Amino acid sequence: MELELRHLKTIRAIAEAGSLTRAATALGLAQPALSAQLRRIERALGGALFERGRYGVRATALGELVLERTRIVLPAVSELQREAARFARTRRDGGRLRLGGTHGPLLGALVDRLADAAPGTSVTTCASWSERELAGLLAEGRLDFALAGVCGSAPPPDTPHLVWEEIAVDPVFVMLADGHPLARGREIELAALADEEWACVPGDGCFADCFTAACARAGFTPRRMYETDTASCVHLVQVGRAVGLCRATFPPTPGLTTRPLAGTPLVWRHLLGWQPAGQRPDIAATVLAQAREAHAGAAARSDSYAHWLAQRRETPDAASGMVP
Repeated sequence: MELELRHLKTIRAIAEAGSLTRAATALGLAQPALSAQLRRIERALGGALFERGRYGVRATALGELVLERTRIVLPAVSELQREAARFARTRRDGGRLRLGGTHGPLLGALVDRLADAAPGTSVTTCASWSERELAGLLAEGRLDFALAGVCGSAPPPDTPHLVWEEIAVDPVFVMLADGHPLARGREIELAALADEEWACVPGDGCFADCFTAACARAGFTPRRMYETDTASCVHLVQVGRAVGLCRATFPPTPGLTTRPLAGTPLVWRHLLGWQPAGQRPDIAATVLAQAREAHAGAAARSDSYAHWLAQRRETPDAASGMVP
């Protein structure tokens, strides 16, 4: 006989009742039937589980071992059943979306907007520094949509069977400590930062090369680049150790000022990628629309970006190629 979940429930019921008679009543069985079932369970486990006495039953050492396991197994199985039921309901009601994204404000904003736009949908997230990694996860079917970005006119990750749609194009801004002498200006010439050390987040695209080329056009070579996580970049800028490169949608942060670079020498294209064969067109359209709204919201929360956009609207030629 193979041990089944119902057998573990029987063992626990006997232990909790303290006697076969009371356990049989609780289980809705006749006592002889319960006794016969217990003997079969004991044969399957290789020994007696209970010692019988005139005042009831007491677990043997083997019985204590089995009871200890039931305290783990039975709650785990119950939780599995509850999770499976919740998952099944979610799939019926609205399905699920597995979102990936590079580090930045858009992923969180998109999750927030989808909670309102598709309330019956379960959303999970995966963050990565690597656009190529996100493209690979899409191609393998481990993500449904991915927010990524590329520098300037660079192509998105070259992965078969994926489509990439543009969300927006942003200028790359510089972030400085509030007390930095250049923080008071409306925009900053890149050449004015020739003596600074720099901080930015990592990536596997061409941004580092594009930045170096922009600096060369401005007449200098960057002294040092600290490539690290967002929190460390912010700290290095706040304490005056470096100035940082950031997307124009970088959220307001105490101790920091973000400013546009004169002439917009660097731009960043936000993209949404997915597999058309694996997604319903209406779902893709909804996620893309919400991603664009998420970007618009992030742009509106940045005073420096809002001012930059307002200037571009007043001088349309200067806004060529930019999608706010």
